[in-house]
Amino acid sequence: MNAWKLRFSMVATLAAIFGLTTLVFLVVLTWAGIGLSLMTIGVLVVVLNIAQWLLSPYLVGAIYRVKELPENENPQLHQMVADLSIKSKISKPKLMLSKLQIPNAFAYGSPLTGSRVAVTEGLLKNLDNGEVEAVIGHELGHLKHRDVQVMMIVSFLPALFYYIGYSLMLSGMVGGGQRKNEGGYNALIGLAFMAFSWVLTLFTLYLSRLREYYADRHSASVVENGAEKLSTGLVTIVEESKHTRQTKQQQKNNSAFKALFIADPDRANADSAELHASRASNKKELLRETLSREPTSGDKFLELFSTHPNIIKRLRALQELTQSPNA
Repeated sequence: MNAWKLRFSMVATLAAIFGLTTLVFLVVLTWAGIGLSLMTIGVLVVVLNIAQWLLSPYLVGAIYRVKELPENENPQLHQMVADLSIKSKISKPKLMLSKLQIPNAFAYGSPLTGSRVAVTEGLLKNLDNGEVEAVIGHELGHLKHRDVQVMMIVSFLPALFYYIGYSLMLSGMVGGGQRKNEGGYNALIGLAFMAFSWVLTLFTLYLSRLREYYADRHSASVVENGAEKLSTGLVTIVEESKHTRQTKQQQKNNSAFKALFIADPDRANADSAELHASRASNKKELLRETLSREPTSGDKFLELFSTHPNIIKRLRALQELTQSPNA
């Protein structure tokens, strides 16, 4: 996917999300006697989501056992972040360290905490310096593109429609209405709203996957041989995540904000199985083979419900960048 097509896809997806949202709201607001109560619910959901955005860095820090990494503990990593921030033309974010043993990284923050990039202990143990540099370049891409803010805005829309729909359905089933059959109509509209929330969720997931591709492209642009380094880094992340032992509670915690991660830990086993469909003996040989492979129909279907791109498609997109950096 070239740069122009990627940008167009993101803009088109955002337009579709907001266009569909506006259309459905206009239809609902024409429904007599419903508008004011729906507006109240809408304002409440918006306020709750903004509060979640502002406070989520503290929650992320608690769930993933994150602390700020002092510069004297890892000056090389701090210098790496500083150099890549200059290349990315953004301010250097706070560098955080997570106690998680699965190799991963994530960018997050809010106006209350500022921008942050976190790496896990597992990432530093299992990836070489070049791969770590490429992963950090990816995370800085998320900050440069304001992905935290963009995804926060679009992610609250499915929740908004779901809660409005649930409220209408409940009031229709329990309370009825003054007009004949009003309760039944409200219940049907509520069900329609809940179904529409799932449609918006699919659009939101698609946008999330596009922004992962965009962050990959940024890493390739600011890190020397970044596409190749990020490719081998992703392979290592998938393989080591599969082999890292976790309790059920740790797996649940890691899934809480998995959209933040550079790779989805829930898909480690499935991604690893896709990689090992080949008989490659090492990572570089495996990467070469991915160029000639296509995801199956089942892989493409499962990708619809994922925050991250299919691993084969993602690696192939990175390899295309190594062949044509300006694509």
